[in-house]
Amino acid sequence: MSDRYAPFDALRIERPADGILRITFDKPETFNSLDEEGHRQITYIWPEIDADESVRSVIVTGAGTAFSAGGDFDMIEKIIDDPRTRLQTWKEARDLVYNIINCNKVIVSAINGPAVGAGLVVGLLADISIAGKAARIVDGHTRLGVTAGDAACIIWPLLCGMAKAKYYLLTCKRLTGEEAERIGLVSLCVEDDDLQQTAMEIATDFADGAQSALRWTKYSLNNWLRSAGPTFDTSTALEILGFAGEEAREGLKSYQEKRKPVFPKDCPI
Repeated sequence: MSDRYAPFDALRIERPADGILRITFDKPETFNSLDEEGHRQITYIWPEIDADESVRSVIVTGAGTAFSAGGDFDMIEKIIDDPRTRLQTWKEARDLVYNIINCNKVIVSAINGPAVGAGLVVGLLADISIAGKAARIVDGHTRLGVTAGDAACIIWPLLCGMAKAKYYLLTCKRLTGEEAERIGLVSLCVEDDDLQQTAMEIATDFADGAQSALRWTKYSLNNWLRSAGPTFDTSTALEILGFAGEEAREGLKSYQEKRKPVFPKDCPI
């Protein structure tokens, strides 16, 4: 691996074949959760990939039995307690989405097991998203006590329609890989044993394909996402604002104590 990716040591970076870069969330002992550094690295690796002429397609997956559990509790607690961290997280959350959208290489996600938070952002914004049957997809923002930010409002309604998006984003219900494919949230669902091979085959096709045609098609299609930029910006700003409130404190505490949250019943808005 070239020194180009040396700064991204919170991720496992490999080149499984000519023209293909594979990124693996690699903390299986915590279901590939992301600490502050991991969150920063998955945000800013995409411009580097965009500029790397040796990369023609990308695979993103998780080590072990999970794709990614999203931000860890320590990171969430710091976001709640520290205004500076909240602002930094807002910038990274915004940059992560736009950096993936604007990366000119075709991205394939292989979603194995639980997929939450920033990991789920990558999984669903990938150009081709492949879920194993063991995938468990959940947007848990409102259960945590904050607005469904990240990429939820920019991508879920476009993929599966407003009715399904509202149902899953407001209820935080989990989707299996099969259900995610059925409603159009992911491109494919395959047997778990076939997941990595399928991702590799598709990434190889892209690496061997007509690069300008693929990249310009991706760029054109992603204008649907760019046009939803104001909606995304609003949701992410409101998510970060919510981390300053009591609902987020109760949401995090309830996760830590493994109990149902008891949110305040009064609301000033």
